[in-house]
Amino acid sequence: MIRWLIVVVLALLLFQGLAAWLRRHFGFGRLPGDFAFRAFGRDWDLPIGSTVALTVIAALVARWI
Repeated sequence: MIRWLIVVVLALLLFQGLAAWLRRHFGFGRLPGDFAFRAFGRDWDLPIGSTVALTVIAALVARWI
């Protein structure tokens, strides 16, 4: 259980770090269900819609391979 929690946290941190690059090149972060807000003097992204889209793409690639 702890391993899965660590994997999820690391994946969210990785996606947060790559959010600007993915938004600029692929348009992720602007899908319905993606939220961006400013709190504590910092911009925060909650890419729920993009995460679902990436999960579906990863599942299709995994099934294809």
